[in-house]
Amino acid sequence: MTSEPNAPLNEPKPNSDPSGSELYSQVHLKRAGKKLLLILPQTETKDPVNEWTQLLQDIKYCLNHHKGTWTAGTDLHLLTQNRLLDNRQLRSVTEALESVEIKLTRVCTSRRQTAVVAATAGYSVEQETIKQNLLSQEHINPVSLAEPLYLKTTIRSGVAIRHPGTVIIQGDINPGGEIVADGDILIWGSLRGIAHAGAKGNLECYIMALRMQPTQLRIADSVARAPSTTPEIIEPEVAYMTSQGIRLQSALNFTKIHIFDSQSKGWIEKNQGQPIDKN
Repeated sequence: MTSEPNAPLNEPKPNSDPSGSELYSQVHLKRAGKKLLLILPQTETKDPVNEWTQLLQDIKYCLNHHKGTWTAGTDLHLLTQNRLLDNRQLRSVTEALESVEIKLTRVCTSRRQTAVVAATAGYSVEQETIKQNLLSQEHINPVSLAEPLYLKTTIRSGVAIRHPGTVIIQGDINPGGEIVADGDILIWGSLRGIAHAGAKGNLECYIMALRMQPTQLRIADSVARAPSTTPEIIEPEVAYMTSQGIRLQSALNFTKIHIFDSQSKGWIEKNQGQPIDKN
């Protein structure tokens, strides 16, 4: 196998969409650094059952054709593009990868339903933007946020969820788990891992959790850690930006009594007009 970055393992047949990214008309396997990318075709036919059967055969053929060009346990990112995958289909792909000793670690998709299926199955998920970054190696800032991503699952250690909008999770974020969102992060459970809201630089975004015990908090480019002492009263809290940095306080009625002030680049209390700092 060639050692060049992003070197293809087979000959691609890409087209271009209006955004300038590559669209593949067949199953494509390529290397990106130390990992592999398995890219599924962009479009689906009007006969999804037979189309999927053929697609799975193409995946197996592509993997077996290049078997032996990677070491056992190599990580692979599955780029599904706009394709909708259910649990059964994702399991079929996983089994095909395991048969050639490749480890599926991340699913990259532009479909929220596929992102939910992958996250629930325990895989790291990158929605929308990863395709642009890996295929074209260009940094693209979305004009607007995507629809919120709602997940009903626990994010385990080693799992990362990345979404170009708000992320809402009914479940816990365990230590070693990570949520990165261009919008807000709302957790109906305990946050014990890493949460990064406003990842594209939006200082107005905030992080809410029923129990705030994070390894690290990030809003835009600011980084903070939770207090080392446990509060006397456990209650839902919100992490938000002020002119002095990230602050924590009770989430009760936060958006009703606060407003974001673009001049000070932080949230302020409506009545006082001053950034709130939790002692």
